Amino acid sequence: MASCPDIISAISAAVPAGRPAIGERERAELQDLTRALKAAMPAAVDEVRRFDGIRQRRVRVDDAELSAWLAGKTVLVTGGTGCVGSVLLGQIASRRPARLVSVSRGQTDRWPRQDAAEYLTADVGDLAGLASIFSSVRPDLVFHVAAQRNPGLAERQVCQTVSTNVLGTRNVIEASAEFGVAELVAASSGKALRPYSREVYTAGKRAAEWLLARAADRTGMLVSASRFTHVVDNSIVRDRLLRWAGDGVVRLHDPHTLFYAQSALESAQLMMCAGLRARAGAARVSAINDLGWPVSLLGLAVGTLLEADSASPVYFSGHDPGYESVPFPGLYDPATAGQVSPLLSAFEAAGAAHDQDLGIDAFTIMLDLGKLPELPVSLSRACRQGDPGRARAALDELSWQLFDATLAALPRDTLSRAAARTELYPGELSCDHARMLAGIRAYAGSGQPEMAGPGAIH
Repeated sequence: MASCPDIISAISAAVPAGRPAIGERERAELQDLTRALKAAMPAAVDEVRRFDGIRQRRVRVDDAELSAWLAGKTVLVTGGTGCVGSVLLGQIASRRPARLVSVSRGQTDRWPRQDAAEYLTADVGDLAGLASIFSSVRPDLVFHVAAQRNPGLAERQVCQTVSTNVLGTRNVIEASAEFGVAELVAASSGKALRPYSREVYTAGKRAAEWLLARAADRTGMLVSASRFTHVVDNSIVRDRLLRWAGDGVVRLHDPHTLFYAQSALESAQLMMCAGLRARAGAARVSAINDLGWPVSLLGLAVGTLLEADSASPVYFSGHDPGYESVPFPGLYDPATAGQVSPLLSAFEAAGAAHDQDLGIDAFTIMLDLGKLPELPVSLSRACRQGDPGRARAALDELSWQLFDATLAALPRDTLSRAAARTELYPGELSCDHARMLAGIRAYAGSGQPEMAGPGAIH
């Protein structure tokens, strides 16, 4: 029997990455190779079981403290009809709020509803509609969960994604401030640990975290956020694998992809803990410290094929738009990696605090807010006009400005360490990564480089 590495190499060589479609002859060759791969990886079904078992994980919450915090409050949850939102509503309902309201763009029967909750309809991208509900409900506490969560879809639906994830967050903040909300807790993404990205989903989440930091600085609200990684209960990856196992080609980025995962229950409880630990004047972001061993995409795929007794072939298609293939070399610091949550970058880990009782790491969003006074009008205008090219360009310009504002707020020793790690790969840096390194070097050396033009860093 051929070894797994040899079979994987043969699959990669049989059909080069980047093919939108595969011919019958190539499909047959991939099927033969995939049959051999399944025979060489019988234990892959264990990866499926481990993945599914993550659904049972939970945060070590202090029930008495959470109940005391939530009891008697009017609580509003955006995105309450989604996966995490529905679990969050259930967690809140059990702690006796005075009133519990879900606000979602659409209604769905996929996730259970709470008898104790009211379900209202509004799009977070519509400030007037949102304000009308906030005016009527007058919430004490808001959990903002509504989002477009698919990175691949974000590249195809730029305006819709920005309208929801960025402008929608701005609208929730504005409605909360106008109608006297005391506490705001928002859901973010582990992808936001990247200090710059041209990918729409990641850049949008970075922008949303900045808006939260600005709200904490400008308003009297207690503002906090939590970063999620892949939620197994609503897994885009698992759904695709099951569909492809039924009748299709199993398209994987590459044979080496690993990803972290968490449960919807963990996600909901993390949001509550983030809100419970909020501090005045600064937006703090929380993430689970121990997410377990990352999931092997190849193992999950082969295990799915074995369980389904499927003849669908595996194809290494390359990274789709919206999924970064090579991370920035200075993203993690070996001095802290393994000790803090993998959803925190080296730029954030240095200032993180670990809550041993809850198993959560939290850090204050570090930005020089003076460099970013307002959300660009060009971004809102492009989305309103349905112009994805201009929306993408405006978001990218904002992303570079966010990167500059981040560097301006960080200690020089943190920047120097990131620069030293990145300089180990001088011939392997992409244009974006080279530009990031130049900015880091400049701030590590002088502390105050000037912008060379819209979005450009010396």
